[in-house]
Amino acid sequence: MAAIMNASIFLPWLSGLGTGLGLFAAVGAQSAFILRQGLQRAHIGSVLAVCAAADALCIALSVMAWRTLSSHAPWIMPAVAWSGAVFLALYAARAARRAWSAGSALAPARQAAGTRRAAMLGALGFTVINPHFWMDVILVGSLAQGFGHNAAAYGAGAMTASLLWLLALGGGARLLRPLFRDPLAWRLLDGGMAIVMAALACRLLARVL
Repeated sequence: MAAIMNASIFLPWLSGLGTGLGLFAAVGAQSAFILRQGLQRAHIGSVLAVCAAADALCIALSVMAWRTLSSHAPWIMPAVAWSGAVFLALYAARAARRAWSAGSALAPARQAAGTRRAAMLGALGFTVINPHFWMDVILVGSLAQGFGHNAAAYGAGAMTASLLWLLALGGGARLLRPLFRDPLAWRLLDGGMAIVMAALACRLLARVL
């Protein structure tokens, strides 16, 4: 019985982990900011703490909010599924276009923040003042509802993915920098993201069709 219960929690967690990696492990302003802070060793610990806390809090609130909204307004779930599928399809198309053409993903953050306060404010800004971030969080909360009572495990998996990506960016910045000087590395990453986003769009549509 214990093994069955563990499996029932592990599978949603693993699914949340996969979805989270597909959503969060993306080329963007936050990733560029963390890479640059890590490369210059400019208060990277504080930057990672702010980003991780913001991600975890918003994911948890999204999962809990959708439980309440789905019971009081059942029409919201199909509406979000359709809008989310459209967004993901467009996101996949943009990622595929970036993968097809060369470009730099480090442009959104040209300089590392010098003071700890500036670094923390920058991390918060690049995280929450970003429509893609909010759409990602809303999608996680929506997808978590497909796991019923194990929605929290799905959310925990997404939080784990966020933390892993942040640690990889911050702790491995010096190792990643030589690799991502080559535009081909960004193109390969964007190509993988395009595939993941397209698959998520299909999954959302499958829930409402």
